[in-house]
Amino acid sequence: AAPTLCYELNYPRTPKIRKIFLLRRTLESIFLVNILLALSQQWLVPTVMGSLEPLQSMDLLMMIQRGLLLALPNHLLWLLLFYFYFHSYLNVLAELLRFGDRSFYKDWWNADSIDTFWRHWNVPVHRWAARHVYYPLLSRGYSRVMSQIAVFLLSAFFHEYLVSIPLRMLRPWAFTAMLSQVPLALLTSLEVMRGQPGNVVVWVSIILGQPLAIMM
Repeated sequence: AAPTLCYELNYPRTPKIRKIFLLRRTLESIFLVNILLALSQQWLVPTVMGSLEPLQSMDLLMMIQRGLLLALPNHLLWLLLFYFYFHSYLNVLAELLRFGDRSFYKDWWNADSIDTFWRHWNVPVHRWAARHVYYPLLSRGYSRVMSQIAVFLLSAFFHEYLVSIPLRMLRPWAFTAMLSQVPLALLTSLEVMRGQPGNVVVWVSIILGQPLAIMM
């Protein structure tokens, strides 16, 4: 399957498979998978296990300390996973299929609002949500805000589904975390939050939000 979620009769095609480019992206993928596995086993998992005791005893200060300790390995792994999937793996797949549209992500790291972050960090999913959920709701008379909330609700459902099924436990933390993006999106849409303040909110939500979800 091509690295897109939207059906089109014709997509741009590259004239040939670039062997050097394909080899580089393939080696990157293999290297990053091994790095991700090693860091998970040697750094992230022991840190998570060490966070269980203060969580069970409801020791607030220790929970904060463990959450901050968890933030560094979690964020590093998240960045590596992003690079592996969106830059290395999807380019390998696209190159093998001679798929010409390589817009898998944009400069989400410069996003000054939560809304911009979600539109830029996962372009294939954003295009699918815009095409099949957001714009159809707008065309039926729903407001822009209500259409965005509907997209976040759908995204929250799938995030919870992808977490709950493999782990065989139903805890609404992924769903709640996604819904918490709605007030953050409204906050960062304010004029006073444009630029650096909004970008700080985006990065803080990424760095601290994920460790909190893992601990829960």
